[in-house]
Amino acid sequence: MIPESFIQDLLARVDIVDLVDSYVPLKKAGANYAACCPFHNEKSPSFTVSPTKQFYHCFGCGAHGTAIGFVMEYQGMGFVDAIKDLAGRAGMVVPESEGRSFQDEKPGQTRTLIEVMARAAAYYKAQLKASPRAIEYCKKRGLSGEVAARFGIGYAPDGWQNLEAVFADYNADELKVAGLIIENEAGRRYDRFRDRLMIPIVTPKGEIIAFGGRIIDQGEPKYLNSPETPLFEKGRELFGLPQARQALRETNTAIVTEGYMDVIALSQNGVGNAVATLGTATTPTHVQKLLRQVDRIVFSFDGDNAGRKAAWRALENALEALADNKQIGFVFLPAEHDPDSFIREFGKPEFDRLVAQAMPLSDFLLRELAQRCDLTSSEGKARLIYEAKPLLLKLPTPLLRLQLVKRLAEASGFAQPEVERLCELKSYTPAPPARAKRTAPSLTRNLLRIVLHKPQLARRIPVALLPDTPERPALARLHQLVSASHETASYAVLREQLRGLPEESIIEHAASELLGLPFDEEGADTEFQDTLGKLQEGGEKRAFNELQMKAQQFGVAGLSAAEKQAYIQFLTTKANRS
Repeated sequence: MIPESFIQDLLARVDIVDLVDSYVPLKKAGANYAACCPFHNEKSPSFTVSPTKQFYHCFGCGAHGTAIGFVMEYQGMGFVDAIKDLAGRAGMVVPESEGRSFQDEKPGQTRTLIEVMARAAAYYKAQLKASPRAIEYCKKRGLSGEVAARFGIGYAPDGWQNLEAVFADYNADELKVAGLIIENEAGRRYDRFRDRLMIPIVTPKGEIIAFGGRIIDQGEPKYLNSPETPLFEKGRELFGLPQARQALRETNTAIVTEGYMDVIALSQNGVGNAVATLGTATTPTHVQKLLRQVDRIVFSFDGDNAGRKAAWRALENALEALADNKQIGFVFLPAEHDPDSFIREFGKPEFDRLVAQAMPLSDFLLRELAQRCDLTSSEGKARLIYEAKPLLLKLPTPLLRLQLVKRLAEASGFAQPEVERLCELKSYTPAPPARAKRTAPSLTRNLLRIVLHKPQLARRIPVALLPDTPERPALARLHQLVSASHETASYAVLREQLRGLPEESIIEHAASELLGLPFDEEGADTEFQDTLGKLQEGGEKRAFNELQMKAQQFGVAGLSAAEKQAYIQFLTTKANRS
């Protein structure tokens, strides 16, 4: 809950050109700036930053947003963290909303917890250097000092209250909230992590938010993660993402594994673009976060039955985030191997070959469904379509969905239209162009263009006058937002107010069309008024036609008193004009 006024002030103070240029070198391109897109691989620059409108747009992958959106996409942050990051750059302090603070945390709690985690990490790193047993274990796993430093690996010694050596007040609430200590029913406290190799979970900003502990030698559980805390939500975080960032850009591929030791082993052997989920199944948020940065995800799970089940859950959760220009594949290792053991035995070239030849999502989906059904029987073929239906309905990608429907039709013996009907899918046969009014959509589109250039004009939009066109909801929403503000809103401010609203995408698309097009600032008011005049004429014409059709069908006596008066007025005006 960040005050809207603060977001406006922040966007007014941060220059998006300076911000983006600090991450991606920009070159002047007419009135705008251009670069190769940081969110997908390309050779020719299609990423454009507008200094006047304070937004970026990529004509290649469609990435679009303000300074806040850029930090969220590039750094993989949430909205609140992006605000805090930009505020820090601008020397501003983020105010907390009245009544409660962010995520119901205590004032200043986040910073305190981050400091607590950093002190614990420093202690664990020092303990690793002092423990011959832990060092020997790392060597046995083939981990070099360089990779241990890269991932900040440490060691939690055996013993119940070792963190007393770090924190003078072992009973401080922060230690329990951060997940470093456990308190039993009797109120006695002890360290959560004991005799474990400690791997920090780090955010893109370099802040430690959690730990993963791997038991030394034998013991259960083999892996122990921090509990969920105000800092750590395991369904949103990926281990190794900050360390993998450069390799992700270079390869345009993210390899997702089940464990952090897999990521560390792959990195040790030259595969730097691997990340891992943290004690949970892959979530749609994980997939969305990765697909903002790469065009291809390859899931590499253990070769046993549990690994195959994890792969299927990953597939189910990936479907909603998929796009036709993105790819998802699956690598299935031999049953006795995980990525860690496989790359140590067979080396990087063989692992790279498996990743390059990963089974496409569509093949994995169809193969798994076919294994559940007896395709030699009518019942089995019917079940194939039954099992496929919820998966197809999740897919937002029309091209891939069409390919899957065709293959399901071949496998089941149903005709393609029958599969679409049984799965309640909309047919993708192009509908014949409607004989609709051609002027009204172009007028509302022009109105939207003018308003995005000069948002204060949105106050003067007569919403009731707008015809039912694709632009109408967007114009109505802009009218609402600008009318509710006493300030002169910029496009960047409006863009943030639109975040998550239904009209967001159409306004994004319209804004991207403005880039590079000339606009007469001085003539904006006149053009706006002229467009409204034409819309009013069109509205009057439509109203007259509707009344005329009703009069012809039911006679003038079939009109209400108000309709008769309006009809007579229309006829009189028409006669006077002629």
